[in-house]
Amino acid sequence: MEDALGANEMDMTPYFTDGFTWRGNQGSGTKKGIAEFQRNWQFPLRAAFTDRDYVTEHFMADGEWASCFGHIEGTHSGTFMGIPATGKRVKIPYMDFWRIEDGRIADNPVSVDLASVMMQLGVDVFGGHGWENFDNGTLTPPKP
Repeated sequence: MEDALGANEMDMTPYFTDGFTWRGNQGSGTKKGIAEFQRNWQFPLRAAFTDRDYVTEHFMADGEWASCFGHIEGTHSGTFMGIPATGKRVKIPYMDFWRIEDGRIADNPVSVDLASVMMQLGVDVFGGHGWENFDNGTLTPPKP
C-alpha cells in the first residue's frame, strides 16, 4: 500500500477492505471507505505536495497488526491547511498502523505531524510555546 501511494496509484481496492476506516489525528479527520479516503485525504495531499518521496524508516508486524513510521518528502505546490503554495521542500513525519483482514487493511489509525509541516511552512501553531523551547533553553519548564 505504501509503495502504491508512492507510485501515485489510483486504485486502492487491492489494499483496503470495502468498509475500511482511516483514522487520523487532530487536523486529519476520519475517512470511512476508499472513496472518502481518496477524496478527503489522498487527493488533497497530492494537490498540496508534489514530487513526493515516501521514506519508511521502520516497519513492524504483530499478529493481525502491522505498522511503520517514516516520512514523506514533498514540494509544497498547492494550498495546505490554508497556506498557499510556497515551493518549499518539506518533510511530513507520520506513524501508520494497519489491522489486516483477509490480506487487506480494515482499520488504519494514522498520526501525521501536521504541526511540524506547518512550522516548516512558516506557521507556528504553538505560538512560540512549543516544548522544544524547554530543550533549547528559550523557555524554562514549569515545576509541579
